Amino acid sequence: MSLSRIQQLEQYTITHPQEVLLITVKLEEEIDQLMIFKGFSSSIMKPTEFNPDVPMLSDTANIISIDRIKSPYNPNNPNYIQKELTWKEMESLL
Repeated sequence: MSLSRIQQLEQYTITHPQEVLLITVKLEEEIDQLMIFKGFSSSIMKPTEFNPDVPMLSDTANIISIDRIKSPYNPNNPNYIQKELTWKEMESLL
C-alpha cells in the first residue's frame, strides 16, 4: 500500500528534522496552511484534529505550494530553503 501525500511529507520531515514544511492547500473553496515538523502535521489557520489518525490533508485537496523552512521556525523571520514548490517538485525530494 502506498503512502498518502501527507504521510509522504510527514516521513520527509522525520528524515529531515532540520526542516519545517509549510503547505498551502485548497479544498473546495477553502484555503488552509499546514505545518509539518518531525512527522507531525497541524493546521495554522484552523483547529487541528486531536486524533493523529485523522489525516490533515485529504486526497481531494489541491496542494498550491510547499515551502521548505529551516528549523526552528520563527514566524516573524522564517529562514526559507525553498519557496513555493509544486507537489511535483517536492515529490522529487521525497
